[in-house]
Amino acid sequence: MRVEVVLAWPERYLRRELILPEGCTVADALEAAALDTDGGFVATAVHGVLARPQQALHDGDRIELLRPLLADPKENRRRRARGGD
Repeated sequence: MRVEVVLAWPERYLRRELILPEGCTVADALEAAALDTDGGFVATAVHGVLARPQQALHDGDRIELLRPLLADPKENRRRRARGGD
């Protein structure tokens, strides 16, 4: 099965397309991708939905490595509503 592993920043991204045997998990894909993340992610998602390391993958899945938020989205909205941004 073919899966994709992606880690993105505002200015660049790392991407690996992998061919893995059936029955592989998110953890298996991360190990096989061997991306140099420098610990820069806090969670994983499959097609935008949070995923656990033991979650089974399917052909065509896209695993996203999620980085920590730099700002609180609610606070950003409040600041824009006040006209401060």
